[in-house]
Amino acid sequence: MDGGARDWERSEVQDDNNADEEEEEEEEEEEDSSLGLVMPLSPDVFEKDRHVMFLEMMYELLPYHYQSQEINRLTLAHFVISGLRFLGAIDRVDKDVVASWVLSFQARPGYSAAPDNGQLYGFHGSRSSQFPVDKNGVLTHNGSHLASTYCALAILKNIGHDFSNFDSESLLLSMRNLQQPDGSFMPIHIGGEMDLRFVYCAAAICYMLDDWRGMDREKAKNYILNCQSYDGGFGLVPGSESHGGGTYCAIASLRLMGFIEDDLLSNNTSCSIIDPSMLLNWCLQRQASDGGFQGRPNKPSDTCYAFWIGAVLKLLGASELIDENSLRGFLLTCQYKYGGFSKFPRELPDLYHSYYGYTAFALLEEPSLNPLCPELGIPSGI
Repeated sequence: MDGGARDWERSEVQDDNNADEEEEEEEEEEEDSSLGLVMPLSPDVFEKDRHVMFLEMMYELLPYHYQSQEINRLTLAHFVISGLRFLGAIDRVDKDVVASWVLSFQARPGYSAAPDNGQLYGFHGSRSSQFPVDKNGVLTHNGSHLASTYCALAILKNIGHDFSNFDSESLLLSMRNLQQPDGSFMPIHIGGEMDLRFVYCAAAICYMLDDWRGMDREKAKNYILNCQSYDGGFGLVPGSESHGGGTYCAIASLRLMGFIEDDLLSNNTSCSIIDPSMLLNWCLQRQASDGGFQGRPNKPSDTCYAFWIGAVLKLLGASELIDENSLRGFLLTCQYKYGGFSKFPRELPDLYHSYYGYTAFALLEEPSLNPLCPELGIPSGI
């Protein structure tokens, strides 16, 4: 899942090692403050209003840096709209307009096609991957994708869309065709990577629709267990290095599918299908000396892993073992003065890391945020 919205800030990021530039930036901020354009950024406060303003701007018009991410437009919309829901500002968008726009990306089988013809009838990621049907009403170029489908349903759920009127049958029956004999999923009917990210997308889709016809849960469980490494974490594919994103996808999927319980460590772990103590140890080792979480050993702390690893600890019932003050301190160094979060401290923000900054603060139970549903990575209670 780390792929998401790639870091558009790299071409413009300032050299943090250049003391002169840092002084200029401080002077500029003081000048702006004196003009009433921006108040000085508090180093220990989650600036909710600035984040709402940041997302509102992204909702109205994405910066040109995102042109290369056109194929992921639904994903970017998920970060904006679900982010506004976390911030208690979902009323800033027109829900009917959003629902109509999202539903327009759904691929439909047409009159002469059956949902078991091998294609996926999910959601396209953008107009650039969506082609019209032919003269017979058949969708001959279908680019719908599991990750885009997860994002579409997350948006609809966040705006309170009624799923009882949603055509889920063609989606679920076609999605099942993407599951491989080993239990993994292709994300798109014409091929692609097969790893835990798309097992998670399939599980989350079925869970949100409350209908498990879209996957064989037993096969998916076996694939997930084959991805657990010797150190307790999970790689994205069997035999690969343990990874924060892969570990989240594994544990959240097992939880959504009903194979592990909430607060796993508080229950009889001898009956668990995983070794929670090894997993706990691996996760706790990912909190670095700067307070942030890393995705793998010997990697720098990164805003998004505060969610990927933190949510696993929450699902294990071990979130109290997080050094919350240190984590909060790290996240605030990634908070930008005009709203949003960056990947690393004192860089420019992007939508991907901004969204997972909000989920991280929701995990830390920031009073101004709606609570987190750790299994789905969206606000709870919707």
